[in-house]
This record gives sequence, C-alpha cells and structure tokens, in this order.
Amino acid sequence: MASRRRPFHLNAFLMNAGHHDAAWRHPRTQPERITDLSYFQELARTAERGKLDSLFLADGLTLWGNARHNAVGGFEPLTLLSALAVTTEHIGLIATVSTTFDEPFHVARRFASLDHLSGGRAGWNIVTSGNVAEARNFGREEHLEHRLRYERAAEFLDVATRLWDSWEDDAVVLDRERGVYADGDKVRAIGHRGAHFRVDGPLNVRRSPQGHPLLVQAGSSEDGKEFAARYAEAVFTAQQTLADAQTFAKDLTSRLARHGRTRDQLKILPGICPVIGSTEAEARALEEELTALQVPEYGLQQLSGMLGTDLTGLPLDGPLPELPEERDINGNKSRFTLVAELARRDGLTLRELIARLGGGRGHRVFAGTPEQIADELEEWFTEGAADGFNIMPPHLPGGLEDFVDHVVPVLQRRGLFRTEYTGGTLRDHYGLSRPAVAPVAAAGRERGIA
Repeated sequence: MASRRRPFHLNAFLMNAGHHDAAWRHPRTQPERITDLSYFQELARTAERGKLDSLFLADGLTLWGNARHNAVGGFEPLTLLSALAVTTEHIGLIATVSTTFDEPFHVARRFASLDHLSGGRAGWNIVTSGNVAEARNFGREEHLEHRLRYERAAEFLDVATRLWDSWEDDAVVLDRERGVYADGDKVRAIGHRGAHFRVDGPLNVRRSPQGHPLLVQAGSSEDGKEFAARYAEAVFTAQQTLADAQTFAKDLTSRLARHGRTRDQLKILPGICPVIGSTEAEARALEEELTALQVPEYGLQQLSGMLGTDLTGLPLDGPLPELPEERDINGNKSRFTLVAELARRDGLTLRELIARLGGGRGHRVFAGTPEQIADELEEWFTEGAADGFNIMPPHLPGGLEDFVDHVVPVLQRRGLFRTEYTGGTLRDHYGLSRPAVAPVAAAGRERGIA
C-alpha cells in the first residue's frame, strides 16, 4: 500500500460530449445535451459521488474548432458553475477566465459571488488566452505579445487580490440599534494605478468564505511557470512521460522559494485521458473505435492551431513540415513544443499525430483496466511527478462514470484517495490555508468607506 505522506487529488475536467474530438459520434455520448443544465448536474453529482476535489470547465473566447465536425460551443463557465453550486454540496467549482479580455473588478466580483453562492468552493483557472481569433472578437487585429500577456496577468491578479481583501473578514457588524451595517474603516478603497489598470475599489461584494478563490494556472512556458510559482495554488499541466512530468515538477517547485512560497502551497495536476475497459483488450478496442470516428479535416485544423502552422493540403501520411521555433510562437508555447517533440520522438505522420492527440490534445492518453489506470496514477504520484490528476474522460457521461465507479474504488482501497469529504471548502479539499487580508497601503487606508 502506498504511503499517505501527502494527499492525493483528483479533478474532473468536463468537456461537452467528452475530451476525444470524435466523442460526439460515439453511441455512448449525448451531444444533444451540451446546453442542457440537467446533463451537467448529472455529471457534477457523479463526480461528487466519487469524492473528487473539484470540477473544472475550460473556456475560450471564440468558437473552438469547427462546428461542422465537433460538438463545440456551450455554456459560459461561471454561469454554469453558479447553477451547479445549488446541485452539489462538497465538490469544488473551477472556472476558466482570461486576464487578457476582461477587467479585474468584473472578475473579482464574479468569483467572490460564486464563492458565496457555493459556500466556499470557487476556483479560478487563470489564462491569458491563446490565439488571434479571440483577439478579433475584442476589437484587436493581433493577439497581445506573449510576455506582455503575462505582465498584464500579473497586474490583473494583484488588483483582484487587493479587491478581495478590500473588505476585512469582520467588516460587517449588523448593529441595528446604531444603524451601522459595516465598519467603514474595514471596507477600503485600493487606489490602484498601474501600467494596465486603474481601479479605485473597494469591491462591492463582502469577503467570501475562502477569502480568495483557489488560484489555478495551466501554462507551462517559461513565463507560465514563473507566473505559477508566484501565484498558483494548483497547476494543470500536460506531459506525455513520467520523466517529462518529473522534470516539470522539479523545475516548477524549484522556483517557489524566490517568491517566498513552500512546496505544500502548490499542487501539480497533470492531465490524463483514461480509456477504461474491463480488460485491456476492451479498453484498446474503445480507443480504436474513437480513433476510427475522427474526421481528418477537423484534426488537421486543430493541429494547425496547436503548431501555429497551416497544414491544410499536406498529405496525411507524410511527416510534419518544418516548424517555427518556440520563441516565434505567440500562442500556447508549451503545447506547441509538446506536440512537436511528440511527433519527432515517435516519428509520427500527420495522420498518426492526429490520432494520438484526439483524446487529450497533448495530455497523456492511457487505455487499460481500472487497476492498470490506478497503477499509472499511483506511479506518477509516488515518483514525484504529480500531486494528483486532472481527469479528462474521453466520452461523457460514461467515461466519468467508469472512472468514479471503477478506478476511484481501487485508489481508495490502496489508501491513496479519500473515502469521504472532510472539509467544507475547496481550499480544505486541497489542504490549502485561507489567505488572511493583506496589509493595506496608506493610500487605501485613508480612503475607508465611512
């Protein structure tokens, strides 16, 4: 039995009909329900039944992919998670929101609201957005340069944090006799003046149960790793091999000390797409079924986006063409490098690469029995490559049900995973402390709301 020296974490990453790009064509999926609240309520209850730490919803500010060949489009994450907050009692609710195409006040207010609505279960997956199509939905012809996006994100998060701290925990006094609802000295403006934002504050939502939502980050570029080391409390990442995952974890955690942080303040959760069967042959047959349902035109379009290179018209049974250097990519740099190295390392043709990426878009895909999948997760956990996993079911709802009903019990029997929730907030699930209100600068203190 594995040691319980540290907790093991599981997050359910929900993606419409499932993570495989051909999932919507499989008879076990329900693509007609991707804008049906009851569908997501059922998924959320399944994940909570498995005692998973959290649910995670990705997001983009353009229509991902090609609606001709995939079940794309769906709910805005914070809206959906607010509805799921009243369907669930324990599981965390993590939404993706971009710092490039939003404002700190809006985002701080929305997450504080979700944290109140859910009783302290909100988490924010912080992204800077990845492509020019998103920029063109917000009046820009080009996407902001990669480093500038992270500079903006850092200031954005600093402002949001100060807004969450603009109400002290005991600011509300509810003194009916004196007619005093809140202590004005404990509700303060922040008076922020920076390179990207000018925000007076205070926030118009009182401090929430967690103080701040759980802060999650998903970029693995150099800028992304520095940002994660400074701010993130959980990191969603993508590696194909145990060795690569160990290298990433060692690199990221080595950066924590210079930001005054310790290893236990950061959880590393690689993505894995588990294709589950009662036998290994059954799992591999399901994997092959999904691959056979892929539309090559769609896969080529997705691959072009990942690599920042137009692959249209190239022979599917030929190799990748010459690619730009990572430094010349202004989108998702780490995913570009992962995909390019995967193709080169395994000598894959375009067709083979599309098949390999169909289930996880660069995340590890593993087909096997529940015991084999549990073995894989346990090895990465015990060998220092992960603190847990971002589970990406290839098809929904069945892929999540299979994981909860067959893999989770194996992990529980091995003493790796909880059998009951022991805390009430998402921070409790991840073993993270509730942040105290940060000291207020003199300018902010002078502008208390009397």
